[in-house]
Amino acid sequence: MSILECRNLTKAYKRGNNVLDSLNISVPQGRIVGLLGPNGCGKSTLIKIVAGLLQPNSGEVLIDGKPVGEETKALVSYLPERTYFNGWMRVEELIKYFTEFYSDFDAQKAYRLLSDLNIDPKAKLKTLSKGTKEKVQLILVMSRRAKLYLLDEPIAGVDPAAREYILSTIVGNYDPDSTIIITTHLITDVEQVLDDFVFLSFGGQILKQGSAEEARTENGCSLDELFREVFRCSQNF
Repeated sequence: MSILECRNLTKAYKRGNNVLDSLNISVPQGRIVGLLGPNGCGKSTLIKIVAGLLQPNSGEVLIDGKPVGEETKALVSYLPERTYFNGWMRVEELIKYFTEFYSDFDAQKAYRLLSDLNIDPKAKLKTLSKGTKEKVQLILVMSRRAKLYLLDEPIAGVDPAAREYILSTIVGNYDPDSTIIITTHLITDVEQVLDDFVFLSFGGQILKQGSAEEARTENGCSLDELFREVFRCSQNF
């Protein structure tokens, strides 16, 4: 069963300049999917449409068989590309806020993950490093019991050690019946955790998609190497 269906999805910010062009994607339940491509290819735009933050020019998006709206927002846990919390807030205040706002939020899980990282719940966000802020935001997102997690560039701009923790947190802290979509241009770093992949090119065109393991076996190379080859061929064409 598909948790996400995008049908003939088109989005343009300027007339005649489509960021997404008649995009069709079906994402099954219980998978970790990489939405992979260079900066500016429409990854974040697609995620924001699925999260209900943007409206497409045309096409349809279904989450668990329902059109995007109030009902689907309760099914989706969204990690934006940039930190959006106010710096004066304390970590524990964010946990309280999420607990009150989301009925599926697990505060005990959030505190456990903070403890694992030695992050002080009483610390103000403005006192934390960029990498630690990213970890706090991820902990909040992954502490919800959602059906669909949308993680927009969760490892961009942090050091390799932080990337490793973020990926291990993603894999170790979600229900296997849930689905995670990760957008990134850092394919080498993320491909180890992926079940499936979608290669997205400029203009919102899908170059290739499928099982990550099957792609590596059939092509005898990593997903990063495969993407470079597929993207080069599409540009030359």
